[in-house]
Amino acid sequence: MNPWLRNCLLLVLMLAASGLALALKPTQKIADQGPAVDLEKIIPKEFGDWREEQHNFIQMVDPQQKELIERIYTQTLSRTYANSNGYRIMLAIAYGDDQRDSMQTHYPEVCYPAQGFELISREKGSIVSPTGSIPVVQLVTSLEKHRIEPVTYWVMIGDRPIVQGWKKKLAEMQYGLRGLIPDGLLFRVSSIDEDNRHAFEMHQAFINDILAAMPVMQRKRFSGT
Repeated sequence: MNPWLRNCLLLVLMLAASGLALALKPTQKIADQGPAVDLEKIIPKEFGDWREEQHNFIQMVDPQQKELIERIYTQTLSRTYANSNGYRIMLAIAYGDDQRDSMQTHYPEVCYPAQGFELISREKGSIVSPTGSIPVVQLVTSLEKHRIEPVTYWVMIGDRPIVQGWKKKLAEMQYGLRGLIPDGLLFRVSSIDEDNRHAFEMHQAFINDILAAMPVMQRKRFSGT
C-alpha cells in the first residue's frame, strides 16, 4: 500500500476512534436525576427496636482513610445502634456521586487488616428481606484475639447491589454506554460478638428493620430492593 494512503487511512481510523470514545463518554450523573442524598436525613436514628447511641465507647473501624474519603466519597455516616436487649450494631455508610473509579481497595477486607485486624473468614451470602434479596459479603475479623467482629456489607453501583469486582466494572460499562455516570455506596454493619451465627442473624434483623423504615425510592437506592 502506498505509504501516503496508508498514513491517511490510519489518521481516519484514529480520528474515528477518538470521536467514538468522546461520543460514548458518560456525561450525566445519576445522582442529579433524583432526590439529593443526605445520609443524616435518610438514615433514621430510631426504627423498630433500635435506637442510636449518642454516647458509646466502642471504637468503630473507620471505613476509609480520611484522604480517600475526601477524594472518592461525597458523604459518610457512622453510628452505633442498640436494641432493648442492649445488643449493639455499628453502621457505616460511604456514598459517592461518581463511582466510575474502582472501589476495590476500600472494601472492608482491606481497611480492617490495615487497622490491625486479622481476617479470619470471608463468605458470600444474602440478606433476605420482604422486598427482595441482597447479595452480601460476610467477614469474621479479630483484633488481638479479644475482639471478634463479624461484618456484613454490600456495595451499590447505581441501583444495583454488587459483590464481585468484575460485576462492578460491568455495571459501570453498562451505565456508561447509556451516557450515565453511576453513583454508589458501601453499606456495612458489624458487631462485637464471639458467636458468628448469632451476629449474622442480628445483622439481618437490623438491615431488614432499617430498610423497612426507609421510603421506597431510598430503599431501592440503598439496597436495590
